[in-house]
Amino acid sequence: MKRTLIIATRAGSLAIAQTGIVVSSLQKLFPALDVRIKKIASEGDEDQRTALWQLKTAGFFTSRLEDALLTGVADAVVHSFKDLPTVQREGLTVAAVLDRKFPEDCLVCAERITSIDELPKAAKAGTSSLRRGVLLKRLRDDLECVPIRGNVTTRLKKLERGEFDAIILARAGLERLGMSGKISLVFDPAQFIPAPAQGALAVQIRADDAATKEIISKLDDKIARITTAAERMVFSALQCGCHAPAGAFAKVSGEEITISAFFSDPDGKKFAQSVVCGPVGEAEKLAEQLALKLRRASDV
Repeated sequence: MKRTLIIATRAGSLAIAQTGIVVSSLQKLFPALDVRIKKIASEGDEDQRTALWQLKTAGFFTSRLEDALLTGVADAVVHSFKDLPTVQREGLTVAAVLDRKFPEDCLVCAERITSIDELPKAAKAGTSSLRRGVLLKRLRDDLECVPIRGNVTTRLKKLERGEFDAIILARAGLERLGMSGKISLVFDPAQFIPAPAQGALAVQIRADDAATKEIISKLDDKIARITTAAERMVFSALQCGCHAPAGAFAKVSGEEITISAFFSDPDGKKFAQSVVCGPVGEAEKLAEQLALKLRRASDV
């Protein structure tokens, strides 16, 4: 077995915490394995001003990490799976999908609330996502969605300074940082539909690295892989781009899978939402059918 493994990650506190989950899991399985972490600043970490929906290219948070893999600087990379483009970069593969405990979006508010109806009229809600903005406006069309960038801690500080009345974040990030106590409310993912693969971690490796694959694949969660693959297939079939106002959420119950998704224009005027159910073995076929259904309904 390979005795030393170099894992690359973004340098932020959440990325480090997520990499720690992977490292801890590996060391439980392989106590003799020497795991070393290499921090790499992504383009997204350096550019804190550009709104995500204004980006013209994919891989804003992942391309430099993938470069490290392809050049042999790292043996594996830990990603927030939702950040990884649906088109796999040549020569790379995802060897493990894991730790998808919290796929939901949540609201963190300046004043604690139990319902979105309790936010002040015309409240300012910070989000870096067109998807979240469209969904929030459907719940409360008086709310003002304002772009926000920065890591979780930076965004929380902006909220504390009174720049926003509320911010929308992925629940998984707050949970992994030990900040779940700051959550005001958690959205139902079947209604406030997350980004594909939100909440899951992906460990990417070189496709021809059999030794690393043998190690990393032991972390793979079968259900997490099935649900994230179905969600990402919806996006691939929609051909809408990684920053489009669209979302997909899959849930497995026994031998059945339910996939919910929506697709919209940036203003939320042409909005389509639907759901499909069927055998788990036909998950990706169902996802393609759902995407076609949404395209026809939205006419976007």
